[in-house]
Amino acid sequence: MSEAKKNGKIEDLCGWLIEKALKGGASEADVFYTEGQSRHISLREGQPEEDVLGIGRSVTLRSILPDRRQGLASMNRFERGDLVELVEWSLSNAALSEPDPFLEIGEGATEFNGEDLGIEDPDLETLTHEKRVQACIEMTEVARAADPRVVSVRSASWSDARGRIYLANSRGFGAWQFGTTVSCGVAVVLQENGSFEMGGFGEDSRFWRKLDPEAVAREAVRKTGMILGGKPVETARMTVFLDPESCADFIDAIGDLFLAPNVLRNKSLLRGKLGAAVASQSFSLVDDGRLFGGMASSPFDGEGVRTRRTPLITGGILENYLYDLRSAREAGVASTGNAVRGSGTAPDAGCSNLFPIPGKKNPEVLFQEAGRGLLVTEIMGLHTINPVSGDFSLGIKGVLMEGGEAVRPVAEATVAGNLADWLLQIGELANDLRFFGSTGGCTMVVNDVAVAGS
Repeated sequence: MSEAKKNGKIEDLCGWLIEKALKGGASEADVFYTEGQSRHISLREGQPEEDVLGIGRSVTLRSILPDRRQGLASMNRFERGDLVELVEWSLSNAALSEPDPFLEIGEGATEFNGEDLGIEDPDLETLTHEKRVQACIEMTEVARAADPRVVSVRSASWSDARGRIYLANSRGFGAWQFGTTVSCGVAVVLQENGSFEMGGFGEDSRFWRKLDPEAVAREAVRKTGMILGGKPVETARMTVFLDPESCADFIDAIGDLFLAPNVLRNKSLLRGKLGAAVASQSFSLVDDGRLFGGMASSPFDGEGVRTRRTPLITGGILENYLYDLRSAREAGVASTGNAVRGSGTAPDAGCSNLFPIPGKKNPEVLFQEAGRGLLVTEIMGLHTINPVSGDFSLGIKGVLMEGGEAVRPVAEATVAGNLADWLLQIGELANDLRFFGSTGGCTMVVNDVAVAGS
């Protein structure tokens, strides 16, 4: 972390806000300051579509009264008179809220050991507007040339951002966090024999030189072409393979089940199951807030608690939930460093970098060993999974596999069942772990799945 990027004026401003809140009647207070700059460029059919520069900053004050009522106020104006109003609004909102005996502002981490988490790209400053545009042009050209069935490159886009956060509280904590993000993506339409299919692919990283726009374009065309002309599969119970992106979507959908606030409110089917087998022995799941280069990595969480790696499921056994300070206090445990927050919002528990532990075999080996199965490349309706009962019915697209070879594309199919059963039906995982945002996925076998089609 560069000392030159710290801003003493901002630190003083945050300290002043905390002091005013305490003098106004708060027993505790914290301030969350954010600022950033972003750039987004996109082409549609090879022609300029968007070219947007975003710059902004904001400050959020949270005041907690002696009776444990809290109030938040946020603004993006920084004149002294505006900041006085910010304090007044925060205290006023606290007075109107309900007491919460578990509210707590922690001391925050005091030592980060100078660890480089790989979340800031100093080279981003060398990225020119011309290079951004050229990346979009290259993605468009590569996508068009990758398959004669491509009839449209609906979008080729590039986005990048840099930002910094300062978090301070009335217990003496104050620390900066700096980060960069970059992403690119392509959306295409393919046509063959009267059938159309629209699809795409994207990639993101903390470092702009780690992106491969041409590979992204080729993958967008490959994945879309795989399912072009898909037909329903016969209704049966069969082996299902989730490709890395579908697996990541599945992992992301079940992430909320591990959040302590949901567990405490009886909104998770994992309530009361610590130490129990909730998945097959081949399945292990980790949340790692310190993963090098992770899109959700940070030295400390939204409350200043040092982030950490937390095993959630190990060999099928549920080991941990994810806590912020409030839920940890209610449960009588320590925070896992999983508080997330944004401008104008209170801290709450959330996942950081969530991913399954990959296996050792290549995906092709798993396909061959299974004999026959359905490779799922797209899942629809994951948000409809009932978090308490676990019941679901999901739309899928993919490819029917036999003997390790693709037989034909599949569409208009559904998989239905119960999440508790699905977790126990997980077979082997392949060695192809990759991340989609802050969630990782790898090719994953799920045995004996009810697939409905024709």
